[in-house]
Amino acid sequence: MAAGFMAGAAIVSAISGIAGGISGAGSAAKANRDAKYAAELQRVQAEGAAQVTNAYNKLVHFADQENYKRQRQYEFETAVRNWNYQTEIQDFQYLQAAKQFQGSVEATQEQLTYNSVAQRQAVESEQAAFNEIMAQDAFQREGMLIEQLQNEGKAAMMQAGGSRTKAIQSTVAEVGRNSAILRASLMSAGVQSQRNLSDIAMSRYADDIKARNAMMIAPDRLPDIPKPTTGPERIFVEPMAATAGYIPGPAQQSTAAPIFAGISQAAGAAASAAGSYMQYQNRGGGGGSIALTPYQPTTLPAGTATPSYGTSNMTFTENPLGKGG
Repeated sequence: MAAGFMAGAAIVSAISGIAGGISGAGSAAKANRDAKYAAELQRVQAEGAAQVTNAYNKLVHFADQENYKRQRQYEFETAVRNWNYQTEIQDFQYLQAAKQFQGSVEATQEQLTYNSVAQRQAVESEQAAFNEIMAQDAFQREGMLIEQLQNEGKAAMMQAGGSRTKAIQSTVAEVGRNSAILRASLMSAGVQSQRNLSDIAMSRYADDIKARNAMMIAPDRLPDIPKPTTGPERIFVEPMAATAGYIPGPAQQSTAAPIFAGISQAAGAAASAAGSYMQYQNRGGGGGSIALTPYQPTTLPAGTATPSYGTSNMTFTENPLGKGG
């Protein structure tokens, strides 16, 4: 009965060990599934984050290009407007300068005309003054001639002789002296008149020079303002694509190890039961021999080493002490 109890206990222990191994294998398989799911979820999240980053980078790249094109077009249009405005200002300034120059030319011509008229009037005045001198000289000569004739007539009425001759000579000498004075005065007046006419001409020449110097210089049209041009286009570089980081594979637990452990536990229980049975037989509980062969799995998972459980054969001899039953 004791042997039956021990055998039953060994069977229960073996079953418990195998059941524990199966349960452990199931737990390991569940842990492996959870690890794979977590790793796959992490990979999906990393790939999703990379896709979102790439989409954002492309959007920013497109926005940069569009903003650059719009800014470049705006700057060119602004430059064209400024060019048109500056060209209009330049044309307006040239037109105003041309009008001022034309006014200066007209004013100079008027001044030159005035100088010419003033010279002519001055010459006429000088000539009139010299003519008056000449007329006065003629009147004086005529008066002297009359006076000379009167004096000569008086001398002729005098008695003949030296006194009459002296009186006539005295009259002629006085007339000659007065005539010389008038001639000298007329010549002096003529020379002064020539000097006055020369001064009038020089004054007119100086006034003409002054008028011409005051005249504006003819304006020159400025060179055309260069038309605006667009600068070189900017070179854009495509953003580098973001990739998901390396996700290491999940750590996997061996699902065969718990089974092997359970089998080992069951084998140990069987060996313990066999030892107890041998002791029982040695004490007279029976005879015979029992051979125990450890459990050898027929199929192992790929990559799993074949476990070793020690002696492949165990032999028990009845009555090792030679005692009868």
